Amino acid sequence: MKRLTIRNIQKMKDDGQRITMLTAYDVTSARIAEAANVPMLLVGDTLGMVVQGHDSTIPVKLEHMIYHAEIVTRVTERPFVVGDLPFMTYSISVEQALENSAKLMQESGVSAVKLEGGENFAPTIKRITDAGIPVMAHIGLTPQSVNQFGGFRVQGKQLDSARQLIRDAQAVQDAGAFAVVLELVPARLSALITEKLDIPTIGIGAGIGCDGQVQVFHDILALFDDFIPKHTKRYANLNEMMLAAIQQYRDEVEQGTFPTDDNSFSMSDEVIAELRDEVLHAHP
Repeated sequence: MKRLTIRNIQKMKDDGQRITMLTAYDVTSARIAEAANVPMLLVGDTLGMVVQGHDSTIPVKLEHMIYHAEIVTRVTERPFVVGDLPFMTYSISVEQALENSAKLMQESGVSAVKLEGGENFAPTIKRITDAGIPVMAHIGLTPQSVNQFGGFRVQGKQLDSARQLIRDAQAVQDAGAFAVVLELVPARLSALITEKLDIPTIGIGAGIGCDGQVQVFHDILALFDDFIPKHTKRYANLNEMMLAAIQQYRDEVEQGTFPTDDNSFSMSDEVIAELRDEVLHAHP
């Protein structure tokens, strides 16, 4: 099975086909997503929160991204896999960004890298793409800058900030990005940006007008019960199902009803009888 490329993703936009993207971090999430025919997988730095237990993406290191991305690419065949460049791995210099992009691709096997930032990062995107590395841009609410934003807030609601987002979108396209994520952007603004751009827009909390949507694996399956982002929809409540299953397992162990003969392995009566005689009647 041949892995999808940026040409396949662009053709989906050109043909008016909605693009589905989902995060994946390990064997389970990657294989389930591929079995569901999800064409794009994002090994996101959201792993800092949903895998590592942090309250933001900031503690995630490049080595963490390489580790998880390598798993996802190794156990899948068809999806186009994008790997996040984590906090401060591409902001110091263009050379740093290029070096870390190459490292992420070489050591994990992802098909593209994703970085946060718009107009200000256009030169960085251009340098990376000129080197032959596909880049997915990310504008709007950029989680690595959450402290600067003062929280997870919708971006582009006012005229000046909306104009800036339009400039950001055009700048990353002109720099060579093959697609752009729009996060927490008003729906009508996202639709306008999508209409303006030639490259696909992938929304998260950005309305139906984008070319595609990306969601976090753990969010759509309700694997966490403490917080429900407005931008997501729960398609199943696996947290409740898993909790009930584990509680039943614990109860059966405590009650002595698990394991049963069906979960155990047998041996002949003669062998166990001889062993019992040896063990129980052996002289000290």
